[in-house]
Amino acid sequence: MRAEIIAVGTELLLGQVVNTNATFLSEKLADMGIEVYFHTVVGDNPQRLEELLQLADTRSDLIILGGGLGPTDDDLTKNVLADHVGVPLVQNQAGLEALNDFFAQRQSVMTPNNLRQIETLKDGIPLPNRTGLAIGCLYKGEKNNYILLPGPPSELKPMFLEQARPLLEKEFPTTEKLTSRVLRFFGIGESKLVTDLAEMIEHQSNPTIAPYAKPNEVTLRITAKTEDEISANALLDQTEAEILAKVGEFFYGYGEENSLVEVVVDLLKDKGLSITAAESLTAGEFQATLGTIPGVSEVFPGGFVTYSETTKASFLGIDPALLERVGVVSEECAKEMAEAALRLADTDFAVSFTGVAGPDELEGKPKGTVYIALAQKDDETLVSENHFSRDRSYVRHSSVMKGLDMVRRAILNKN
Repeated sequence: MRAEIIAVGTELLLGQVVNTNATFLSEKLADMGIEVYFHTVVGDNPQRLEELLQLADTRSDLIILGGGLGPTDDDLTKNVLADHVGVPLVQNQAGLEALNDFFAQRQSVMTPNNLRQIETLKDGIPLPNRTGLAIGCLYKGEKNNYILLPGPPSELKPMFLEQARPLLEKEFPTTEKLTSRVLRFFGIGESKLVTDLAEMIEHQSNPTIAPYAKPNEVTLRITAKTEDEISANALLDQTEAEILAKVGEFFYGYGEENSLVEVVVDLLKDKGLSITAAESLTAGEFQATLGTIPGVSEVFPGGFVTYSETTKASFLGIDPALLERVGVVSEECAKEMAEAALRLADTDFAVSFTGVAGPDELEGKPKGTVYIALAQKDDETLVSENHFSRDRSYVRHSSVMKGLDMVRRAILNKN
């Protein structure tokens, strides 16, 4: 089954609202073995919506429309679709009762335009709205099938999961399912990753391999189409092994949400290790990133933000003569900062950051020059010289990610 998602709403075209519904629906449909081929956004304009429906009919079996089911004059999705398929709109009795109860509980008068929300296509299957008032609908046409969903994600998501998905599984059963696995990589750009995997990507069939670039990292989604989960995992395991044989050095974790900082904190907890930091150009961003993870206090007692030469000397005890001789943007300064933080906090690891975030150069060093040191208890101190690009914020974020990866690799090397 080919599916298409149409988001209706002028606010989407104006950028006032982000279209997160399309991402959600595509993921859930893929889990069901329904492939989405097109995403489209159209404003609250009946003529343009009708033109889009005519186009969608020529290329998709299932057309999902989100938005435009409310009570206002510009909420015309149901009306346009009803005219398109040639059926009238009818009131849904259960929806009407819920609507009356809603206003009765609030002791307020219902305006007539609210009745638009409980209209549905005749001969369609109504989709109750547990978190709102607008009724959705599944309409099975002679050639095409349509689903109407409300626009607010708080209404669309539960309606799809609780109402539309079970109906789709019942009405359009499929033996094949799509199962995906997301691999996350740091330290390699998308172009290099794709080049290293070029042969696999060029000859992909089942599973498929899709790269996605994110800020300072790359993800690969590998997707298998099978009739059961065991077969899917076998295919995914084989493909993953081939990928890691080529670029495994840069692989750090799985999933959309399993970020690098989560991986690092989990590793520290698992190994019973602790960490601190001394930050200059990142101004506490590394420590703040650690602080986003619940339970990080088990491994992170605290750290230091030493932006100026004075605080580097007074907080960390770094010799001012050294800073005057080599400068703060130097390998020596980063090393001293990390080793001082390790000693003062008495932790297993200490990361330091010093450099030039920009926009101007410092000490004759161009913006993006960053030294990151990793001091380790009972082991040598590692120092990395980096030259990051783009703006100030990106340089700082890149520094934090690089520091996290240095810690991750050091923990794994201890095994």
